[in-house]
Amino acid sequence: MSFAPPPLREGGMAGRLGFYDRGRTPYFASRMEPRLCYCLYVPREYDGQGGEAFDLVVLVHGTARSAETYRNFFEDFAERERAIILAPLFPAGMSAPGELSSYKLMRDGGIAYDLVLLDMVAEVAERYRLRSDRFLLHGFSGGGHFAHRFLYIHPERLMGVSIGAPGIVTLLDPDHDFWVGVRNFEAIFGTALDIEAMRRVPVQMVIGGEDKETWEIRLTPQDSWWMPGAESLAEANRLQRMAALRESLESCGIAVRHDIVPGAGHDGRAMVSVVQHWFSTVLASSRKG
Repeated sequence: MSFAPPPLREGGMAGRLGFYDRGRTPYFASRMEPRLCYCLYVPREYDGQGGEAFDLVVLVHGTARSAETYRNFFEDFAERERAIILAPLFPAGMSAPGELSSYKLMRDGGIAYDLVLLDMVAEVAERYRLRSDRFLLHGFSGGGHFAHRFLYIHPERLMGVSIGAPGIVTLLDPDHDFWVGVRNFEAIFGTALDIEAMRRVPVQMVIGGEDKETWEIRLTPQDSWWMPGAESLAEANRLQRMAALRESLESCGIAVRHDIVPGAGHDGRAMVSVVQHWFSTVLASSRKG
């Protein structure tokens, strides 16, 4: 199946907003793939009749699918920074009964999760005034899988990306196929890696200093994720895999801020304040430009 990116739609619509269009919104089905959905947080001061444009922050859930929880954690940030929060929900079991990870690989089971997200962004841009077609992206654990692979595919759409503790990482390794490396990247995603564009994206990596458990991420040749090259990371914990990802990006000239939260384990809630502080610095820099 071939996939084409959705057209960019800029400027939004100036129209009257209803009660459920501000604050914590309901979940809306994606028009591109109605089995997937998203919710928003829209600051109460957003004026549907005209006025300033707002920035967009996208938060991608982990395996437990706590999309709404992450959205709620960012309410005060949204009000303070005058940003709209978009939290997609990618249900489990999309490509097979009981499967949990199809969205982490971006393209699976006939669904292009990255392109569905971009169309969700386009929907928001049609309804609300956004300052830019670029957005901030954060994902933790399973969302961290999504975040760093999205950076590889669509760097031109990112104002900044925060990668939180992914269990399995894709390195910029030209000698191994995806997911381990990127040798066949263009064949899978229909676009070549744009390292120059990636170098222009501010990158944060964030993880707890005690995130050392491997029970969920241990790789063996019997695992469905196993492929040639996986053995290099098979026994590593998340801290070690994040270090390998950082080294891979930096070897290509991509600058990385690496935040390790002392005393925290594999807990996305413990990362929120660090991510928000970094997002604020990226937004401040972007607005100066």
